[in-house]
Amino acid sequence: MTIAVIVVAAVFFLGMGVYALAAPAAMIRVFGIKLPEPESRSEVRAVYGGFGLAIAGVLAFAAAESSSLRTGIMITVGVALAGMAFGRIVSAVIDGRTPFYPNWFYFIVEAVGATALLLTARI
Repeated sequence: MTIAVIVVAAVFFLGMGVYALAAPAAMIRVFGIKLPEPESRSEVRAVYGGFGLAIAGVLAFAAAESSSLRTGIMITVGVALAGMAFGRIVSAVIDGRTPFYPNWFYFIVEAVGATALLLTARI
């Protein structure tokens, strides 16, 4: 079960990272953001692309590791996902209602991912 949770999370981050590196404007368009400048595309490639690939890499390492490093990685990524979900709740309180997709869809993805990683981290 633990390995399956790690693999699913890694695939999610890998997909996000590859997509953001290849097509940053398309990646962020669902949020109503346009990326007209090279600097803005660079930011999406760095934050969504590079970060996504880095997290996929540490999760892949965690899948192959059986020590406390696995637990630490799972907690770190789980808390990061929980922080993202929390940011969406703060935005809903401050900014008001948004459509289900993309904001609440990704809230659910982040909350479920965080919960799965934290519950299976064996802390």
